Amino acid sequence: VGVFSKLTNGYCLVAVGGSENFYSVFESELADRIPVIHTSIAGTRIIGRLCVGNSKGLLVPNTTTDQELLHLRNSLPDQVVVQRVEERLSALGNCIACNDYIGLVHTDLDRETEEIVADVLGVEVFRQTIAGNVLVGSYCALSNKGGLVHPRTSVEDQDELASLLQVPLVAGTINRGSDVIGAGIVVNDWSAVCGLDTTSTELGVVESIFKLRDAQPSAIVTEMRASLLDSMQT
Repeated sequence: VGVFSKLTNGYCLVAVGGSENFYSVFESELADRIPVIHTSIAGTRIIGRLCVGNSKGLLVPNTTTDQELLHLRNSLPDQVVVQRVEERLSALGNCIACNDYIGLVHTDLDRETEEIVADVLGVEVFRQTIAGNVLVGSYCALSNKGGLVHPRTSVEDQDELASLLQVPLVAGTINRGSDVIGAGIVVNDWSAVCGLDTTSTELGVVESIFKLRDAQPSAIVTEMRASLLDSMQT
């Protein structure tokens, strides 16, 4: 899922040439709140691994064609800045993880790229590893409310990352035990889409750490019940 799509609070990108079923999930869940855009990057479908973005901006590798860049700029909301990056580590989605405030980047990323990440995405940038892995984008999923990291991340690392990000973190897996978190889930502040193999336990962890239950019907029912009681009492 995280390989063929990119989800933020401002837009969602899905790869062209996938199954209709894959798109329809995104369209039905998200289309009423954010644009769902079909695109390729550098002529490939693995868009989630090649680009990195948040609600303020989107960075794409230098292999992105002019046509794709134009399509993205035309389709995305006006406040989203799209920029092509000259970076040796061109799988930006694997090398950078970010939410709307903080970015974690690969330790060998160019200084120039680090500055572009800070400028375009409007985030504070930290060079980090996750459980000793330099591919921070592959081994974690972040939103503005929480984060899921590689299952072997030590407690000290989790604490350090959580204090940098200022959101709660939990170490876990996705897709029935896969540690490549970034490839198995895309998440924003009100929804998450996971791979089909994800177990109910993993889903429970995802819902609680990303605080998705607040957006679920159960919360609405509780609110309705409370307001009904109020109106009866008055």
